[in-house]
Amino acid sequence: MNFTIQDVLIAVEDGYATVDVQVVDGKIAAIAPNIELIGTAIDGKNKLLLPGFFNAHTHSSEMWQRGIMSVLPLELWLAELYDFAPLDPEQVYLSALGTAVETLFSGGTSVVDHLVLIPGQELETIATAVRAYREVGIRAFIAPLIQDESITAGMPSGESTPIHEPYFRSTAATLEIIEEAVRQFHRPEEGVNILVAPTGIQLCTDALFAGCSELSDRYHLCRHSHLLETKAQEKLALEKYGCTAVAHLQRIGYLGDRTSLAHCVWLTDADIAILAETQSTVVHNPLSNLRLGSGIAPILKYRQAGVNVTFGCDGASSNDSQDLLEAIKIGSILHNVTDLDYQYWITPQQAVEMASLGGAKGLNIADKLGSLSVGKQADLVLYDLTNLSLLPRTDPIGLLVLGRPTNVVASAWVNGKQIISNGQFTTINVDELRQELFNRSQWETSRKSQTVAQIEPHYRTVMGL
Repeated sequence: MNFTIQDVLIAVEDGYATVDVQVVDGKIAAIAPNIELIGTAIDGKNKLLLPGFFNAHTHSSEMWQRGIMSVLPLELWLAELYDFAPLDPEQVYLSALGTAVETLFSGGTSVVDHLVLIPGQELETIATAVRAYREVGIRAFIAPLIQDESITAGMPSGESTPIHEPYFRSTAATLEIIEEAVRQFHRPEEGVNILVAPTGIQLCTDALFAGCSELSDRYHLCRHSHLLETKAQEKLALEKYGCTAVAHLQRIGYLGDRTSLAHCVWLTDADIAILAETQSTVVHNPLSNLRLGSGIAPILKYRQAGVNVTFGCDGASSNDSQDLLEAIKIGSILHNVTDLDYQYWITPQQAVEMASLGGAKGLNIADKLGSLSVGKQADLVLYDLTNLSLLPRTDPIGLLVLGRPTNVVASAWVNGKQIISNGQFTTINVDELRQELFNRSQWETSRKSQTVAQIEPHYRTVMGL
C-alpha cells in the first residue's frame, strides 16, 4: 500500500503544478516535486490526479429497471417501479457490483447506496450489498431505505380523505433491523458504513424519524433521506404538518452536520436558511430530476446561502446511468439558464470540489477525505490526459467536467489500495459481470402497471392536471 505517483499534474490555487505524491499506509504522506521514492513507482506523466468523488445518492438495485421505466412523474413512476421490481439476492449482488464499477470508472471512489430492501430478507439484502462493495473495493455508505407507511400515503389528499393500507412491517421492527445491520456491518475502518435512511416525509412517520435520530446519536451514524423532490411532496408536507418539510424536520431534530438530503427541489428561502444553520448537506441529482420532471433545484441559491452541496447519480432507473461525470456536468451547467447572474455560475474547479470535499462534508468525514492533503486517506483517481476525449490540451479540469470524457480513468485507489490499474479493474472481472447482467435480463419495450392505473386519476386531480 506504499507508492509514489511521480510527475503528476495536480490542481493548485493559481492553476496546476507537477509534483510527486507519496502514499504510505493508505494515507497521503507528502506532496512536492522530486520527493524520495517510497514503495512502488507510479508514472504520473501526462495524467491528472484528483481526490475521489462521491456518488452521494443512488439506489443500486434499480439497475434492473433502467431503460424501461415509463416517462412519468415520480409518484406514478414509483408505483410502476413497485409493480416491476421483484428482486432476489443475486440481483442485489450484481447490481451493487455494477453500480460500484460505473461509479469508479467515472471518478467516484465512494458511493451512498440508499439500498432497497427485499421484504423478509432485509439483513440478507444488506449483507449481499456489503459483499459486493467489499469485492470491488469501493468505499461504501449503505443507507437501507426504510419506510413505515404504504405507497398511497405519499400523495397529497386534496379534497378527499383516503384510507391507506397499513405498512406490512411495524416501525419498531424496522428500527430493530437497522440496529442489527449496524451491529453486523458498520465497519468504517474497513470502508463499510451503515447510515440511517428513512426514505422521506412522504412515506415515514415522525416515530420512524425519531427512532433513526436516536440510532444515529447512539452509534454516531450519518443520516440520509429524500427531501422535497416533487411539487406533490411540497403539498403533502403542508397537509401533514401545516408547515414546510424542512421546518418540520428541524422541529423533530433530524437535521445536522451528519445529515445529507437528496434532491431538495422545492425549498423556500426560509428552508434554505435552516439548512445553512443546521449545516445539513444537499445532494444534487439533476438527471433524475429532469427525467421525472421533478424540477430544477436552486443550487446556486443554496451555495450563496452557505449550504454544502454535492452530487449524486440517483438510481439507475430514474437516471438510467451511473456516470458520475455526467451528473457533475449537468448539475453544474444546468443553472446557467435558471440564474442570470453569471458571477455565481459553477466553475469546473468548483464542481470538482463539490463532488469531492462536498461529498466528504455531507458524511462528516472532511477531515479524512475529499482533498489532496497530507494526512488524508488516499482515495485517489488518476486521469489520462492523452485520451482523445480530453484533447487538445487546454484546461484539464475544464475538459473533464465540461466535456464528454470516456474511458479516462487510468488508475484509482481507495484507502491506498489500487482498484483500477491501466484502465482495468484489479479486484473483479468486469467482463464476467457484464455477461452475468446480460444473461439475467431480457429485451423489453413496454409495461402496463395496474397500480399506476389505480392512482393516476387521483394524482391528476390533486396536481390540477
